[in-house]
Amino acid sequence: MSRFLILQLRPEPEASDNEFAAFLSKAGLDSGDVHRIRLDCEDLPAGLDPRDYAGVIVGGGPGCVSDAPQEKSPMEARIEAACLSLMPAITAQDVPFLGCCYGIGILGAHLGARVAKGRYGEPVGAVRCTLTPDGASDPLLAGLPERFDAFVGHKEALEELVPGLVQLVSGTACPFQMVRYGANVYATQFHPEADAQGFETRIRIYRNKGYFPPEDAERLVGECRSADVVWPERILKNFVQRFGKA
Repeated sequence: MSRFLILQLRPEPEASDNEFAAFLSKAGLDSGDVHRIRLDCEDLPAGLDPRDYAGVIVGGGPGCVSDAPQEKSPMEARIEAACLSLMPAITAQDVPFLGCCYGIGILGAHLGARVAKGRYGEPVGAVRCTLTPDGASDPLLAGLPERFDAFVGHKEALEELVPGLVQLVSGTACPFQMVRYGANVYATQFHPEADAQGFETRIRIYRNKGYFPPEDAERLVGECRSADVVWPERILKNFVQRFGKA
């Protein structure tokens, strides 16, 4: 199987390592099956071509593509530029791509869609997602029920579809929970790799990052522990099974 490229954006080592371990376990991958790049502390290798990989997976992070340039830290600006630099080749060549949370903002920004804060942001926790007719027939959602719960937590969101962008999963507060561009380029607003334990780690790490009032952290941990989030990880398995090459 050709390797998958995993791009991570989280500057906190514990959060990054936890997310990476979740990607591997939920997708059924070993460390030798992937090329991991932590964009918070390393640059993309010169000449990196996304077509050399079975697929590209982008994790989540605290940055927002909708922030004004002067509001972004140098690291956030560098990470965003690195991700966006790959998108022309990915979308033009229909390279298998799965952007998780931050990745939907990157895809939307690249395509010229409106990505903004306020209107469709969601607090940390589990939300109900519903397959659209296009989603019900999409191979990455094979085996998922029409309705399922997923973990979210985001300040900005995709606010519109542009030509070529298809809504696969809708949500109550945030309508664009999963989209597809072309045949192979996907992005989710929710975190397909996340389980309650992983979100508990993120709640503790990001409790002072503006996603929720810090005093709500313990309540949110309890709510995540009681949530029934079991289906989203199948998207990762389907992605790897569909695009992995012998």
